[in-house]
Amino acid sequence: MEQAVPEVTEDLVRRRAEHNDCEIFSLEEISLHQQEIEKLEYLDKWCRDLKILYLQNNLIQKIENVGKLKKLEYLNVALNNIERIENLEGCEELKKLDLTANFIGELSSIEALKHNIHLNELFLVGNPCTEFEGYRQFVVATLHQLKCLDSKQIERSERIQALQNYAEVKQKIREQEKAYLLKRAREKEEAQRRMQERKDKKQNPMESKLGFDRPDSLQEKEKQRAEGGEEEESWRTVEDDEDKRFWEEPTPYTPESRLETHRYIEEKRRAKENVRESKKKEKPLWTFFTAEGKVLNVNAPKLHFSLKDDEENNQIILDLAVYRHLDTSLLDIDVQPTYVRVMVKGKPFQFVLPEEVKPDSSSAKRSQTTGHLVISMPKAKEIILPKQKVATPVKHSDCSALQKNARRGRQVEKLEVDPSKYSFPDITKIIQEKERIGLGPIKLQPEKTAETKNSYVDFENNEDVPLLI
Repeated sequence: MEQAVPEVTEDLVRRRAEHNDCEIFSLEEISLHQQEIEKLEYLDKWCRDLKILYLQNNLIQKIENVGKLKKLEYLNVALNNIERIENLEGCEELKKLDLTANFIGELSSIEALKHNIHLNELFLVGNPCTEFEGYRQFVVATLHQLKCLDSKQIERSERIQALQNYAEVKQKIREQEKAYLLKRAREKEEAQRRMQERKDKKQNPMESKLGFDRPDSLQEKEKQRAEGGEEEESWRTVEDDEDKRFWEEPTPYTPESRLETHRYIEEKRRAKENVRESKKKEKPLWTFFTAEGKVLNVNAPKLHFSLKDDEENNQIILDLAVYRHLDTSLLDIDVQPTYVRVMVKGKPFQFVLPEEVKPDSSSAKRSQTTGHLVISMPKAKEIILPKQKVATPVKHSDCSALQKNARRGRQVEKLEVDPSKYSFPDITKIIQEKERIGLGPIKLQPEKTAETKNSYVDFENNEDVPLLI
């Protein structure tokens, strides 16, 4: 299976242009380092106003598609797979070029930089061309506009001397270039042979178990795991041997070996991701109930917990010590009448309750201090508790009155039957009785003889005087 070559995409450029509100047409600076880019393209169409471009630590093999960046002042393509300097004539404002740790062996290609009249700094350290005899003199004599080479200032005397010996130095550089190019041709042939061997090994049934680029390799691995531990162990041994052989085999440091190493690591990473994804898809089947239907206690995440019987509020409180920084969205709570289940990042915690609860009235919350999950579950059986009398405070001024009442309570009180002490009036004597004797045609009352008491001794009764009423 052919791998897709990592390239510059519009989405990548927009994500890297956050400082410019993700607008790329007016972008002046962008950093695309460590993006595994193998081919440089599109930037000269999308970002015409670029002044600073960082492309270090990628897999770029050729400088291209930057010639239309007229305003570009600084280009950093260090730690790539570039072998010659080219296609920079259109960068009219280029002042600094960093080509550190590439594979430039064709030193004469620096003549293409003569048109970049504003170029002041050039970095070539770490390239094969720096091992050539007369390297610095050749560069200084070729590029008159340079002021600094490999972080070292170019003195006037150095340039004069380089120009005096330019013809001789140039001849030596040409000869060394030819030798280097022959060496590079052999290295390319060797790299091609090694790549072909790898492809042949992938087609081998035994080596296909490594699972590099074959879509059915994952199924074969899973089948081997299902068949038995011996085959799985054998597969792991083959994989380990191949990995050990790859890293211990001596190889020259070339653009091809660097690219091959990157792709090998990428294949390993993808194989691990495929295994990880398959494990995610095949989630383990947790056992929550016995064959008879009995609920089991399960603590797969191995969390500490405590169960409290709150008799005062007639509820059961479960305190589950989940991780403090765990996102609440990774918790799934299920309260049933006889048990409670909490899924913590896909791992179940299940606990059988001592008595039935009301699932609809239950509540859950996270502690702001410890992060624990606290689940409150009201009991299904209602319990009516007697109201407790609240003692009222006694004022000091009422102490004497209370003492009197206490003494009065200890005395036996008798019921008062004296009629004169009635507190209500006698309705029978509201109207005074009058003696009615012969005041009508019918004699209503018998005639009474008034008895007089002799209050005084000299009292004289006169019958002509009417009686006093």
